[in-house]
Amino acid sequence: MTATLSKPPRNRRSARPQPQAASHTARSGPRRTRTTRLEQDRPTSLARYIDGDGRPREVITRPGFAGSVLVVDRDADTLADRRLVAHLGADEPQENAAIVCDHYLEGTQIDGVACRLLSGEDLRRHPFAEEEITPDWLNAQRACSGELVDRNGREHRLALVQTGMSIPELRWRRSSRGETQWRTVSMRDAIAALERYEPVRTLSRSALARHRDDPDVSVTVLRTELERVLESAIVLNRGLRDAVLAAIGRQEVSMSEIATRCGRVKRDKRGNASGETSWLARRLGLLPEGGHQAPTPWIHSDVLGLICRSGLGVSPREVEL
Repeated sequence: MTATLSKPPRNRRSARPQPQAASHTARSGPRRTRTTRLEQDRPTSLARYIDGDGRPREVITRPGFAGSVLVVDRDADTLADRRLVAHLGADEPQENAAIVCDHYLEGTQIDGVACRLLSGEDLRRHPFAEEEITPDWLNAQRACSGELVDRNGREHRLALVQTGMSIPELRWRRSSRGETQWRTVSMRDAIAALERYEPVRTLSRSALARHRDDPDVSVTVLRTELERVLESAIVLNRGLRDAVLAAIGRQEVSMSEIATRCGRVKRDKRGNASGETSWLARRLGLLPEGGHQAPTPWIHSDVLGLICRSGLGVSPREVEL
């Protein structure tokens, strides 16, 4: 199941389901009936609700490519403003459409969640096209080598490393600027240096798929590192930093005001209150943490959510990388 990532401006969709769980009471028939209709050609309604601007909307399913199912949010009156909620694979249980719909509507209650516009390409593509991997990860790495250089000019690459075992293992490596020597680093360190998840994540997945059953290559450490990156609540802060600096540049808010909204307040000797801007700067990766020389590129997802919702008044999904 692949959920969409990009979203329109907030004024386009500050959606809220009706009180008293109206989105559930407006279901078009029992769940057994609606799931058995997913294979029909015409759209099937999963739920109806009223958005933040008082307009009726509905969540529907419609057939996609190769037996897949598209879950779409659209204007109930005009049938326009169609937005892709999820793209379900042909082999997924039909009930998953209803589960996705329920989860989506719960999200609109909290964050006013909205998804990107449905495109014609969505009707002609496999739902997991963006997740497809290539077994030829070496050529893929060469093709994106420029994306594996960090701001300090250090190169990163995935390579076979002799570690004293009888077989080599796949690990991420980093070169020093202007030097030819390479040293082994963790996947997390590589992502932190680049301040982006791609192409490190995709290259790692491709290499793991290629050598999954290869008795001559060890991928144990790489697989563990990938799982930790995907499951960790600690995420990159670059998107949040860009959003905060952009808001400040537009003079919509100040660092002190954001910190105050987040409950981080300090007082001077006269008792005057102001926002704890140093706390915010450390969370954004603008100042180093105590005892460290360089700012951290990481932030806990809970803190990111606090700064987004309370400090900026936006959904965390708008700044997540």
